[in-house]
Amino acid sequence: MSESTRSREKLFFDFWGRVKLRISGGDRVRFLNGQITNDVSKTAHGAAVEASVLTAKGKLQGQLVLSATEDAFMIDADPELRAGLQERLERYAIADDVRFEDVSGAFSIFHVLANERPALPAFCRVLESNRFREQGWDVWVEMPKRDQVFAQLAESFTFCDDACLEIFRIERGIGRWNRELSEDIIPVEADLEQSSIDYEKGCYIGQEVISRMKMSGQRNKKLCGFVSLYNVPLEPGMKIFPVGESKEAGWITSAAHSKRLGKEIALGFMKRPFFHAGFRLDAKNPEQPGAQPVRIEVADLPFTSAQPKDEPRQNKE
Repeated sequence: MSESTRSREKLFFDFWGRVKLRISGGDRVRFLNGQITNDVSKTAHGAAVEASVLTAKGKLQGQLVLSATEDAFMIDADPELRAGLQERLERYAIADDVRFEDVSGAFSIFHVLANERPALPAFCRVLESNRFREQGWDVWVEMPKRDQVFAQLAESFTFCDDACLEIFRIERGIGRWNRELSEDIIPVEADLEQSSIDYEKGCYIGQEVISRMKMSGQRNKKLCGFVSLYNVPLEPGMKIFPVGESKEAGWITSAAHSKRLGKEIALGFMKRPFFHAGFRLDAKNPEQPGAQPVRIEVADLPFTSAQPKDEPRQNKE
């Protein structure tokens, strides 16, 4: 199946388990703009935007999707951030008129991949959203009406369950908390620059580090895609080495078999200078030191074609 054919598939996803926060109060715009990497004004016209929450050293403390209602902002994030994200935001709300409410149990969120806005009942809050780097729509619905909306979406779209979602997000190069995204990672390293960072907005925590990386154009590691050259399955936790060498050059964070591509693929991080497409390296399971290494090739993200090149790229910048 070609990329153009797959991108026209009408899929929908159920994000009911994501943590959801409602942030209200007269200072909510100023407060949030001082906490996140993107500009909250981008939510003014019925769109959802991605943003990162950082430490002062520019490391990730959360990755979220932000949208606006008439009197509040709604945030959703990976379930693993249920405890930490609200605590992190509240820590800096010292004298601000801002209030936080965990509404995770009150709402479900569906995401629909489609060029056109899906036709749904008026009680649904529908927002343009590019969670997978392609045209999509977020559908917020109160939990008691979740089954009704699910059934209506299923009439026109194909449901992508959790197993399907895991493969799909790897194919699209989308990071997940506690896999590609963690407190050891700077968002620029995780390919979040285009979707989550606004370099023109005002100050926020961690901005100095992000701006310095943009000015230098340098990063020590980068989120990459990998293809197993001989269809040997890859595993999270594998370490990556230049062929015939013992110095670690990267590691694998997520892996899957892609039926669409007919390949074993993975996401992970590569150190300089090995993060360019075409490099061929060896992946090894550190818990099986005597096992045969798996030969892999670095691939551009998102995966559009996982066919290895005829000639490997020379391992130099």
